[in-house]
Formats: sequence, C-alpha cells, structure tokens
Amino acid sequence: MKPASLSSRITLLLVITSLVILGGGAMLMDWRIDHEMDERFQQNLLTQAQTLIAMIELEQDALSSGRVLPPQAGILGGEGHAYYELRCAGIPPLRSSPALPVLPANWPEAAGAKPRYGRLHAHHAHLSTVMLTVQPPQNNNGNQAAPPRHDCRLLFAQDRRPLDQILLALDWILALSPALALGIALIAVPFIVRRGLRPMKALVERMSDIGPQAPSQRLAPSGLRELDPLVSRFNDVLARMDEGLARERQFASGLAHETRTRLAELRALAEIESRYPSGRSLPEVLAEVGSISAELEATVTALLLLTRLQGGLEQPHPQLLILAPWLERQAQRYASQASERGVELQLHIDQAGNLHTDPALFEVVIGNLLGNACAYAATGDTVQVRVEPSAISIDNAAPNLHDSDLPSLGQRFWRKQPQHAGHAGLGLALAQAAAAALGMQLSHRLDDGQRLHVRLSWAAAHTPPARAG
Repeated sequence: MKPASLSSRITLLLVITSLVILGGGAMLMDWRIDHEMDERFQQNLLTQAQTLIAMIELEQDALSSGRVLPPQAGILGGEGHAYYELRCAGIPPLRSSPALPVLPANWPEAAGAKPRYGRLHAHHAHLSTVMLTVQPPQNNNGNQAAPPRHDCRLLFAQDRRPLDQILLALDWILALSPALALGIALIAVPFIVRRGLRPMKALVERMSDIGPQAPSQRLAPSGLRELDPLVSRFNDVLARMDEGLARERQFASGLAHETRTRLAELRALAEIESRYPSGRSLPEVLAEVGSISAELEATVTALLLLTRLQGGLEQPHPQLLILAPWLERQAQRYASQASERGVELQLHIDQAGNLHTDPALFEVVIGNLLGNACAYAATGDTVQVRVEPSAISIDNAAPNLHDSDLPSLGQRFWRKQPQHAGHAGLGLALAQAAAAALGMQLSHRLDDGQRLHVRLSWAAAHTPPARAG
C-alpha cells in the first residue's frame, strides 16, 4: 500500500477548510442579500400602493366615475407589471387593466391597517402582493354635510420576475465564485505545499547521511520555527544513540577483556605446568584452575542476571523480610573479607522493622553494595552501614573518586581503580538494576571528606504496618 502524502493531506485539509469557509460565507451572503432585496421590494411595493392612493385622491370624482388610470411600473417606480383592486363600501370595485389574474383566498377580509404581504402564482406569473385598508377621499360635490366613507381595502400586486432574475444571477455568482476558488486551490495548493515542504525534504536528505558510521554528526538548525524542534529532538536522539553505542562498545570491550583474561590465565597455567612443571601437586593446580573458572562463571552469571533485570525478565516475588537479623547475617558474611584488607565493617541499626520485598533481589542489592564497599575501601577504613526506617546507607572512604565519576557508577565493567581479583565491575550495575526492579531508589554522593555515601531508599508501600501486640 502506497503511503499517504503529506502534501495531499495538507491540500485536502485546505480544500475542505476553504469549502466550509467559502461555502458557508456564500450561503450566509446569499441569505442576507435575499432578505435585504425582499425587504426593499416590499418597501417599494408599499410605496407604489401609497402612490396609487395619492393619485386617486387627486381625482375627486374617481370613485364615482370609475375613471382611474391603471398605475404603470415606470410611473410608480417598479420594475414589473403592476396590478391593483380597490374595494370601498357603496361603490363598485376598481381594478387595474388588465385585472389581477388571480386573487388571494383571504381577500378582502384579511386587509387591515397594517400592511400584509404575500405572493401569488398564476399563468407563469410570480406576483408579490400587499393588502391594507385605506382612507378614501370624500366626494362632497359641494355638500359639506355628506357622510365620509371609511371602509376601503386595497390589494396591490407587482410581477417579481425581474427581482427573481437578479436573485438567481446573484446565486450563480455566489455559487460559482467559491467553486472557482476551490478549483484554483486544487491546482495551485499542491505546488505551493510542495514548495513549502522543500526544507523538510532537505532535512530528510541530511538525515540519511547520519548513522552509526558517523556518530558525531548532528543536524544543523534549519531556521524554521516548525522544524527546529524536530531537529533538536533528532539531535537528542542521536546523542542518546551515541551514548548507548559507547556503552555497548565499553560493555563489549569489558566482556571481551574479562573473558580473554580468564581464558588466557587458564591457557598460561596449562602451558606452564606442561612445559615447566612447578612441582605443585595436582590438587593445587586444579584449585587454581577452579578459582579462575569460578571468577569467569561469576562474571557470566552476573551478566545473565543483569540482562534479565534490565530486560524486565526477572520479576520480583515479594514476601515479608525481618530486616535486622537478615542484615546482621549479611554483615557477618562480608566481615571476614573486610578484615583481610584491614577494613572494619560496622552495622548500626537504630530502627529496623519488617520489609515487604523479594529477598533474593534484595540480597543482590545489599550484597553487591557491601562487597563493593569492602573491596574498594582504603586500608584501615571503617565501612559504616546505617539502617533507617525506610532506607539503608553505606559509606566508605573513596580517595580516588571525583564528582565527575559519580555518573559512571553503575555502568557495566566500569572501574576507577585497577582490577581486583574477582571483581569485573558489575557489582554496582547489578545493584542498580535489582533496586530498579524492586521499585527502590539507589543514589550516590561524595562528601567533602572524600567519603562515598550510597543510599538505598524505598517507599512506604514496602514497609508493612506493625501488628498490634
């Protein structure tokens, strides 16, 4: 399936928007023009009817003789043929010549003091009408005592076909103008959009030259407000990609070094013992082989566990853990290791309750933190372990560390000091990954006295409520 085109989407949106705006505007204008023209036509119709009454008043004997000239459109200011019918009590009706082809069904009863407008259709004629009551003139013939006549009703009509033709022409103009504009838009907008998207095309071409083969390259700002955020985000992705590639290269280099070192030790041991026997007994040689193999196995095991933790494959299984005796057992395990290096391990339990966590993963965190502190603390130093209600802190002297080294703590195979036997630089990485899997926070801080403070904290959800005794 062919992917959708951005220029086609923009063109479609512009056409739809133009259709809604222009079509809606044209309909609104058409309604407004029709309404205004109808009001003007009705006003003109009423004016002609009033003019007719004035003409009748000028002829004092009009009602008695019936000699009233039919009003003409040119005289009264209209544009179509005009008709009228005047009915007064006591005299015959007066009609235009020719007479109205059809009369309203409610004539003359519907006529009143307020003008009443309507429309008639007859013999392909479209008429607009107005009905109203009028005050006819008095034909006294010199008799001042003659009673006045008041009951007269006038029906005036005019052909509205010229107005309908004008309105139809306006409808066509208002309909064709948006259609013409949309037609032009359909032709011109794609070219305009493609021209406007040239910076995007140039950006895509520059992106194609950037990849792992050129990790240091970045996109230059385009100078466009819409594209510069995209360029910035893409450069951020490139920076993270470079960091990830650097970490992977460091990981691959560290893994290769650790594996090659252990295998080289095994090979050298085998070759030396075969060519230049040291005179050691077979159990001693096998013990050294076993020690080297154990270190290699520990590295591989740690890598497998780290991969499972970081990949989310190792799911914690929380259970109740009584913290104080558990920590004492862990401290006893590493006390002998610390004493061999002249380091003292002190455990301070001010307040320790129970913890709801996975004991195996929690042991990975605490064990690696204690082992790292005992292995890298300066000779004669004291490793302090303090237990708080919702945290455990471990601090030891770290004279070789700097603040710039803290972000590297927890990276795989990163070591500040030369390699120690059995330490492949995976302890803090394992502790960091296991703490994240348990939902705990692991932080590092270097104080002014060059002591490294590692703090493991957890939320209240990990601490079960105390049972009532």
